[in-house]
Amino acid sequence: MTKITMKTPIVELDGDEMTRILWAKIKEKLILPFVDLKSIYYDLGLPNREETKDAVTVEAAEAIKKYGVGVKCATITPNASRVKEYNLSQMWKSPNGTIRSRLDGTVFRAPIMVKGLKVLMPTWTQPIVIARHAYGDVYSGVEGYVPDGGAVVLKFPDGTEKTVFDFKGPGIVQAMHNTDKSITSFARSCMNYALDVKKDLWFNAKDTISKIYDHRFKDIFNEIYEKEYKERFEKAGITYFYTLIDDAVSRIMKSNGGMIWACKNYDGDVMSDMVATVFGSLAMMTSVLVSPDGKYEYEAAHGTVTRHYYKYLQGEQTSTNPIATIYAWTGALRKRGELDGLKELSDFADRLEKACLDTITDGIMTKDLLPNYEGEGKAVTSDEFLDAIVAHIAK
Repeated sequence: MTKITMKTPIVELDGDEMTRILWAKIKEKLILPFVDLKSIYYDLGLPNREETKDAVTVEAAEAIKKYGVGVKCATITPNASRVKEYNLSQMWKSPNGTIRSRLDGTVFRAPIMVKGLKVLMPTWTQPIVIARHAYGDVYSGVEGYVPDGGAVVLKFPDGTEKTVFDFKGPGIVQAMHNTDKSITSFARSCMNYALDVKKDLWFNAKDTISKIYDHRFKDIFNEIYEKEYKERFEKAGITYFYTLIDDAVSRIMKSNGGMIWACKNYDGDVMSDMVATVFGSLAMMTSVLVSPDGKYEYEAAHGTVTRHYYKYLQGEQTSTNPIATIYAWTGALRKRGELDGLKELSDFADRLEKACLDTITDGIMTKDLLPNYEGEGKAVTSDEFLDAIVAHIAK
């Protein structure tokens, strides 16, 4: 069989734990037999981030900016216990946060809907797309512990100061930021995407409490919509809607879905997991980071599946869902095909996704999906599931 050729390489970012194991198997079974893969490889596994003092993450982000398309495996963002487990010199920052900051992108996450898998929220008959602002806020925040009390003061460039809090004893403090430029890019990305897919755009924040920080998000979105997009939205028959985040959650829970739900960074992180779970599993969600200048990074929206990894190390077979990771690869291959005019490559991505869905529809799936399957399903190991997908590709 002649393999599909590529012109431009994809930037490949390897990761950690069980997803790293699946990453290699997906390439071995689903991609390399069919595609003459060109990729520029970066090992973002935690040991290599420690060895390179996290320089590898920065290098990978710059490579995506150069080549235009990247695909990323899930990675560990270390906490105190991980620092001890991996004997780290410091608590390295989130690789996703670093890459998103350098690309200044928006993360769009959408559920992978499969015939036969029931939706836990019966009213949600249409997919909800989460648009997550991928810059700043808590993910690039500065924080510290105040052991003995005292005043923590925020000093502005014009010399003015604001007291954050005057501690009378031990406590914690955090400072975070965002920029008009990034918020503007976020707003335009969301509105352009809404026009592309012809879906209503909802945005939420908490401007009644955060009267400067969150209010700035609200104001920029409104200004850009009124000046640049209002007429285009009306012509397309779609709407832009702003409300407080608690009201948005209440409305969406009672809705039929079908909207793009734009969220600030942390809100989008949380809500995307909720939406994915309702539609089947955390492993049933696509995720793509899109920069304002048209660079793309595809990834799985879930973590490294640590519990399964420890079982794997003990020699046990696991039933770990690889769908989101497969879709990260198909998304990157399809986009690379579109950009390079390689229809055969894009068509292969479509064929691989169809094989995944057909496998589940036929009742073969990983253990996490079985409780939501409406029919006679069979839970299989990850290897057996990948083999079943291969068989469907051949059909």
